[in-house]
Amino acid sequence: MNIPSISITEDTLAEFVEKFINQTNRSLFLTGKAGTGKTTLLKKIISTTYKNTAVVAPTGIAALNAGGTTIHSFFQLPFATFIPEFDFKPYDTAFRIESKSTLSRHFNWNKNRRNIFRNLELLIVDEVSMLRADLLDAMDWTLRSIRQTNEPYGGIQVMFIGDLHQLPPVMKQEEWNVLRDYYAGIYFFQARVFQEELPLYIELTKIYRQNELKFIQLLEHLRKNSLNQEDLDTLNNHVKMDFDGRAENYITLTTHNQKADTMNQLALEEIVEVPYVYEASVSGEFSENMYPIESKLTLKVGAQVMFVKNDLSFEKLYYNGKIGVVCQLNADAIWVDFKEENKRIKVDKYEWRNIKYVLNEKTGELVEEVLGTFLHYPLRLAWAITVHKSQGLTFDKAIIDVTDVFAPGQAYVALSRLRTLEGLVLKSPFKSSNIQIDEQVVKFAQVNQVPTEQLTVQFQAAMQNYLYTHVIECFDWNTLYLKWSAHEKTYAMVGSKSEKHKNKNWIVTQNQVIQALSIPAKKFINQLAQAKEKRQFDIAWLFDRAEAAINYFLPQLDGVLTSNLRQISILSKTKKTKNYADELMELDELLTESVLQLKKLRNLIETIRHGKSWDKSSIYNEEIKNYKIAKIAHVQHLLRQTNGFIEEMEFSDSEVIPIRKSKSEQNKGLTTFEKTLALINEGKKTRDIANIREISEQTVVDHIAQLIAMEQLNLDQIISSDRIDELSFLADEIGVLSLSKLKEKYGENLSWEELKWFKAWKIR
Repeated sequence: MNIPSISITEDTLAEFVEKFINQTNRSLFLTGKAGTGKTTLLKKIISTTYKNTAVVAPTGIAALNAGGTTIHSFFQLPFATFIPEFDFKPYDTAFRIESKSTLSRHFNWNKNRRNIFRNLELLIVDEVSMLRADLLDAMDWTLRSIRQTNEPYGGIQVMFIGDLHQLPPVMKQEEWNVLRDYYAGIYFFQARVFQEELPLYIELTKIYRQNELKFIQLLEHLRKNSLNQEDLDTLNNHVKMDFDGRAENYITLTTHNQKADTMNQLALEEIVEVPYVYEASVSGEFSENMYPIESKLTLKVGAQVMFVKNDLSFEKLYYNGKIGVVCQLNADAIWVDFKEENKRIKVDKYEWRNIKYVLNEKTGELVEEVLGTFLHYPLRLAWAITVHKSQGLTFDKAIIDVTDVFAPGQAYVALSRLRTLEGLVLKSPFKSSNIQIDEQVVKFAQVNQVPTEQLTVQFQAAMQNYLYTHVIECFDWNTLYLKWSAHEKTYAMVGSKSEKHKNKNWIVTQNQVIQALSIPAKKFINQLAQAKEKRQFDIAWLFDRAEAAINYFLPQLDGVLTSNLRQISILSKTKKTKNYADELMELDELLTESVLQLKKLRNLIETIRHGKSWDKSSIYNEEIKNYKIAKIAHVQHLLRQTNGFIEEMEFSDSEVIPIRKSKSEQNKGLTTFEKTLALINEGKKTRDIANIREISEQTVVDHIAQLIAMEQLNLDQIISSDRIDELSFLADEIGVLSLSKLKEKYGENLSWEELKWFKAWKIR
């Protein structure tokens, strides 16, 4: 059995990256010019990958935009300069310094936190241009320490995303005076771990933001420090020193916050209209330094505003960076006019979420838990904005003021926000001194970029390594053996009348099964390791051996897990056994993890054999999602059969696997989806909910689709059973044709709402 080779072109490079992430365990640096679709690809990988994934970024705003959390929060790192040694010479500094020795003191994490890192498979680091070398080494040291391995990044796959020609890391001179003894530079690619394991360098080249060849070539010259006189002349043809573009909806890009804030405030004050003030609704944990926009938004009719998020509804009425003019205001609503499109819209509020990652012990998945929310209109005044805050935005027209450029890449970021040269106005002539592209960045790109024809070769080698390594890891139960052996020894240390001592024979029997599995498992691992070392790649042989091993080991592990759950169930009704039950719960977690690994491996093998996509829907099927729940129900059934006096529900799911409530729930703050769900449960219709919540009906429709997809709402709560039967003809087409194609095909026979909700129901 052979895996099909991959043909790579500029158009299919993003698809190749997605395959590389899912089908190998090699780390990857994804870069590309502004407007090449890095963020779009990031979101697709997050939504489809079957690997346990966490997304981090250097700053709070970058983390919010990426849908993840900050590096310091995820790794629980102190804000300090990190020296990648155990010991270091003393420095007389006013700032905090950490080393490997001192950082290890912060690793006193609880069991749940350690489980997250033990199950982590893919770490995505966004906006990596701002990541410092010492911070990456601190991340690496944390992963090695917690995962108890000396492999780079603790043996997990890391995907770095960013454009090094954009905003650089921030480091004070006094910090560099210390770190220069350990690093050649401040960029993430100058970290020690980066030299130990070089990620595959892939650059997206197809530009979606610009399509004007002359402008694209000019930006490329700017990236490479090769701006020529013709380029300078082209730019300087757009100089208009006294140009005031407010009447034409231009936005000014400047280098300092104070400049942008002053320009916005003065322009707003010139408008002789009644001001309206709109304040954000903040719930749970959401610190001010993470606010994506100002919490207090002051507007007047006639104010120029910019959207700071993409419209998530089907209509796609606006995008991140789209500029319009406020045309109507009241205390509870904002309308924005797009004059050139002859269109006006009512703006709905948007919810930003501060999240953390937790492990779903039922399925072994890393999932998001909402800590807090920030609900506000996704708007900001848009006469001016800093270059830093413009990163990721797209403008049709902009006035660029780069007279005070102070960081490498600022001029490139500013110019690359524009779609065309036609929309450019410069406040002053562009000079070579405005460029400041760091030569270290240029050299790194030149040395590490891999020719397209070599990517397939590297992919095949990395995929073969991944398959062997992944199979081996699925049968490496050393921690499981040690934990069960250590637990059995504790029975000799308790009183003869204790509940634990009464179960001494039981633990001996179960541990014998666990330990008996160790010998064939280690032999199997050695056999695979030898084949891998000899590079004898035979995928059919590997899969046949893996399936035979799964069929041998899985029933035995499953049997021990069932017996262990039974003991936990009985202890839940027995007084003074909490500590004993907690010990069995820890064993249950390790057993569940081992069983689910084997089940997911079997799904992966079947996925590859049938030529299907390696994604979440293929690996995390219903059997895996429901395994633990079904196992608990099975144990309950056994107990009811064997003891008629045992209560109907011997123990609940929440007793075996505690359900974590988010901080926002604990603080009685509901997310926007939960508010919509509550009104649905009260019997309210879409229009009623829109009126009550003062949002558009379209937003309510989108909320319902999300709730159905998240399995918090059943389709028959929204659409009658008869109508669902009538829509059954869509089942085979819903994942093939787009919603617009289906609407075009079936016309008035179904509504947009029904299409959205039916699709959410089918693909969940």
